[in-house]
Amino acid sequence: MAAIELRDLTKQYGDLVAVDDVSLEIRDGEVFGFLGPNGAGKTTVLRTLLGMQAPTAGGVSILGYDTTVESERLDALADTGFLPSDPQFDEQATGRAVLDLHESLKGGSRRSDLLEQFEPPLDRPIREYSTGNVQKLGIVQAFMHDPDVAVLDEPTSGLDPLLQDRFNEFVREERARGVTVLFSSHVLSEVRRICDRVGVLRGGELVAVEDVETLLDRSGKLVRARVDGELPPDAFDISGASDITRRSVDGATRVSFTFTGDVDALVDELDRYPLQELDVEEAPLEDVFLDFYGGGEDA
Repeated sequence: MAAIELRDLTKQYGDLVAVDDVSLEIRDGEVFGFLGPNGAGKTTVLRTLLGMQAPTAGGVSILGYDTTVESERLDALADTGFLPSDPQFDEQATGRAVLDLHESLKGGSRRSDLLEQFEPPLDRPIREYSTGNVQKLGIVQAFMHDPDVAVLDEPTSGLDPLLQDRFNEFVREERARGVTVLFSSHVLSEVRRICDRVGVLRGGELVAVEDVETLLDRSGKLVRARVDGELPPDAFDISGASDITRRSVDGATRVSFTFTGDVDALVDELDRYPLQELDVEEAPLEDVFLDFYGGGEDA
């Protein structure tokens, strides 16, 4: 049984189709990322999955419970943690009071452990919190009852780089414990670091579901080389090489290009020239993103 299932999910607001016929199964213990720009439909999928709004068509379930049915939704949410993209708490209450309330509703067996890791200032009122502190409090409330499933919408928004790294490590630890994590993001490097698979949303449609390494293979390798002297006009005119740029510098030529072809062919081509420097690395994940969005579409 899949931990999370979307079956032909469609959500419309009047004539606007926000989510269009999305089907997906997320496995137990998997970290799955929804990737897409603002407006792609990520938040709509998550809110519909959690029963915050009814689907126009199709079905959704968490841990086998149909979250469109109130009695089943309550069973599902008892084992689900949720972090919205913009957590809202009573601004007059302290962080401690907020967590006390959440613990009274759903439990808090992991509260102390999470507070040690993320350290929100518990005795200050929420109105004095920075964006990062609100996010830290939101992380604690989402996981304090030890859920089997966590649904997170832009979970590292507002966190500084050190806390982002801490959170990413925490998610990897949760995966090792068997927790299923579904989160949305437009931060491509974040998705790459912690996801097992990624779904790419464009205009409410699920246009791809891939493991991260397969997505990276789509964009190939970024090759940078410094060659002694001038290059002939046909240099690196081989299958799989694209976006070739070259620049003359101090009697040498700097060349860079993206390569998605056969590695042996690349090695043979490089062997034709007197190399001074060579750097081959994975192309930026942004290039993969542009594959799906055509260089600028923001659905």
